[in-house]
Amino acid sequence: MTPEPQKARPRVGLFATCLVDLFRPSVGFAAARLIEDAGCEVHVPMAQTCCGQPAYNSGDKADTRALARQVIELFEGFDYVVAPSGSCGAMLKKHYPELFKDDPAWEARSLAFAEKVHELVSFLTDVMFVPKVDATFEGSVTYHDSCSGLRELGISKQPRKLLAGVEGLELKEMADSDVCCGFGGTFCIKYSDISGKIVGKKTENIEAAGADVLLAGDMGCLMNMAGKLRREGSKVEVRHVAEVLAGMTDTAPIAGSGK
Repeated sequence: MTPEPQKARPRVGLFATCLVDLFRPSVGFAAARLIEDAGCEVHVPMAQTCCGQPAYNSGDKADTRALARQVIELFEGFDYVVAPSGSCGAMLKKHYPELFKDDPAWEARSLAFAEKVHELVSFLTDVMFVPKVDATFEGSVTYHDSCSGLRELGISKQPRKLLAGVEGLELKEMADSDVCCGFGGTFCIKYSDISGKIVGKKTENIEAAGADVLLAGDMGCLMNMAGKLRREGSKVEVRHVAEVLAGMTDTAPIAGSGK
């Protein structure tokens, strides 16, 4: 009897994001491990740069289009494009096609590209149908729903589903977990007073949850909340959800917050 040929593993292009690359490489390694454990072949194109979101949000459409073309050309050959960030993932998936509505050739390419784009945790649960990760974490966590991931990509149940399967982990939901942390990219610079009030309320809810660790899926939000917690002298540690799901929590928490 002739054995059936093995199916080729899906080829995934990992869009690492600027903040992961520059501030938290451990998240990239955790993402790669999770994608590989899901049965995929991971590639990290070295020529990748920013997704263009800062320029896009500042109204610089010309530079945003230039960056978008570069990203599309670099990643369109993969079966999937995965980002450990709801914010960058939404930029690639939702806003790239909008950039090229007056350019039929690039609009078609951007739409085809957008179909392949997924945020990391939703890729694991909704595309690869991962029921459970092989990880252990002794402690309690609370989860912040980042705005872009929640509102643009519908990410909420997916991380909680996988966290529920982590041995030893206890999830303690905070109040208003779906309310903005006040980061918003350049918003926190342009409107620092408002941003400070918003993140102050967020850290109150984090503390009230009584968890050891704060998790989220976006480095911008995590750095903003971690910075505030550290300035307040909080003992709550801050990590990207991928680090816990991959069982890679040996590195120091974000911003060095924690005990």
